[in-house]
Amino acid sequence: MKLEEKIAELKKRDQTAEEGGGAKRRERQHKEGKLSARERIEFLLDDGTFEETDKLVTHRSHDFGMQEQKYYGDGFITGYGRINGRLVFVFAQDFTVFGGSLSETNAGKIVKIMDLAAKMGAPVIGLNDSGGARIQEGVMSLAGYADIFLRNTLYSGVVPQISAVMGPCAGGAVYSPAITDFIFMVDQTSYMFITGPDVIKLVTHEEVTKDQLGGAHTHNEISGVAHFMSRDDAECLSMIRELLSFLPSNNLDDPPRKPCTDPIDRLDEKLDTLLPDQSNLPYDMKDVIHTVVDDEYFFEVQEHYAKNMIVGFARLNGKSVGIVANQPAMLAGTLDINASVKGARFVRFCDCFNIPLITFEDVPGFLPGTQQEYGGIIRHGAKLLYAFAEATVPKVTVITRKAYGGAYCVMASKHIRTDVNYAWPSAEIAVMGPEGAVDIVYKRELDGVENPEAARQKKIDEFRDRFANPYVAADRGYVDAVIYPRETRKKLIQALAMLENKRDKNPPKKHGNIPL
Repeated sequence: MKLEEKIAELKKRDQTAEEGGGAKRRERQHKEGKLSARERIEFLLDDGTFEETDKLVTHRSHDFGMQEQKYYGDGFITGYGRINGRLVFVFAQDFTVFGGSLSETNAGKIVKIMDLAAKMGAPVIGLNDSGGARIQEGVMSLAGYADIFLRNTLYSGVVPQISAVMGPCAGGAVYSPAITDFIFMVDQTSYMFITGPDVIKLVTHEEVTKDQLGGAHTHNEISGVAHFMSRDDAECLSMIRELLSFLPSNNLDDPPRKPCTDPIDRLDEKLDTLLPDQSNLPYDMKDVIHTVVDDEYFFEVQEHYAKNMIVGFARLNGKSVGIVANQPAMLAGTLDINASVKGARFVRFCDCFNIPLITFEDVPGFLPGTQQEYGGIIRHGAKLLYAFAEATVPKVTVITRKAYGGAYCVMASKHIRTDVNYAWPSAEIAVMGPEGAVDIVYKRELDGVENPEAARQKKIDEFRDRFANPYVAADRGYVDAVIYPRETRKKLIQALAMLENKRDKNPPKKHGNIPL
């Protein structure tokens, strides 16, 4: 065979591989509002940077007539490219080939790029759109899943791992995204669940649709499994690019830095009057966050879940920071089970990847009630405490208003190794609110007076004046400074500059035992 013929043969195989399951099946994807696997990769990566690996791999199965059905690539597209000039590894499941099902061979393709990513110190992005395990291959398909799960686990905290669920993701397939750092879902076209509606109806007699059971709204609002929800594939992929702009490529790198045109000493006088005069009235903590960070831009994570806790990324003087904040406008900013777990996971991610933590605190305590106690609020609340205490990245806290009881300790207090703790003059740092404290401390005294309600109110006012302020904590050194609210941005940037070369470590051990 002449060289020209060999080159023509290669071209023919390349084109066949790029056709996947064919134009008709791709058109069906488009009608469902979905991009094809290759279109997704092209949209995600910088133009012209994608280098495909294992393009000509085929499966090895001979059962159920599978030897007659072979496609180059075997339904998965794998390779590497660039996002904003930085190396990333990516795989995309092609639903037009065997429903994007996982086989022994295409699992091997994923394993290969995951191992490469760990060696190169680059993020891994999975674009999931699959019917699950390839039934015709039986246990070999399941083994492929387990091989992937192992690497998800081993490389957790080594390189960022991002999953986009852009179609079906069911059964054992859900556990790879579940181990990764962030899950994106697309409204109306993506869903994930362990067992589908048909099995549920058979076993429990419940009737539920795929979208109700495991759609984007379900996992972003109710279960907390997902972190981001988009309207379509294009928005999902754009959000992944945006997220990566805040993250380092691996656990040894610092987060990327952008030029900052927002003055670092900018004062915001509206912060001086943002809080209501009465401490039991709500306000939106996002107003504080947006006002303080660079260009008022905050990239929120899990926006629709546990709204009494706010987490996300921003920049201060061009540097990435992770923001953790109570939200007084929702459940008075109390910590409950979902908020604690949401915060703990985000804190641990930031600590894995050298992203400083900024905490805005206004917390009256943990949410009371039998539902919370029976659900294990003690254990789940301890996760947030554990995460903050374990974190060795620079940590700065600003107490804007309430900091009561155990919740004060948990929210990155000075006592769990937070480096710089600020308080606004409106801060109230105490074991509990004045009303509750008076009812306990002066209970007997108030029982014997003529006008107990007036006497109680007087004691409450006295307690508030004496204890519901930041100055007792400042006197003890538990707060480093009481600051003017308008200076919050400047103070945070100064603190982060001072902490730039912070070095801290935990005692030698295999790993701790977080209260899971």
